[in-house]
Amino acid sequence: MIRTKKRAIIVAVVAVVALAAAIGGYAYWTTTGTGTASGTAGTTSALVLHGSFPTGIYPGGSEPVTFTADNSNPGSVQVGTISLTGVTFDSGHSGCSAADFSMSPVVVNQEVAPGNTQPITPTGTLQMADTASNQDACKGATITLALSSN
Repeated sequence: MIRTKKRAIIVAVVAVVALAAAIGGYAYWTTTGTGTASGTAGTTSALVLHGSFPTGIYPGGSEPVTFTADNSNPGSVQVGTISLTGVTFDSGHSGCSAADFSMSPVVVNQEVAPGNTQPITPTGTLQMADTASNQDACKGATITLALSSN
């Protein structure tokens, strides 16, 4: 009987300690709070656009221009429209007129993945005007197109 009394006292003490711990473990205050968080978004580097067209453009003719881009950014970037911003010629053809060449803006609306030589579609169309003046200065010229995108 003494043993069962001791056991009952031990069980009671353990139960009281467990109850006290449980009540203490769940005791807390509630409140509201506010705060802020800040960081800096990344930036992008400009794409490098490349265009190419077949050899042999002539007065009154046109050639398809294909595009690729070098994207050095860690993620994809969006290309909206590619525009022709200038035309230059090799030094041996300085008499060739940039005004004789045109390309309508090319609506692309394409994401360009990171990496070099990423293909861009659709293509553009380079046109050489057929003017009333002599255009022999453009024969055999190396033509460089300046391109921009938004």
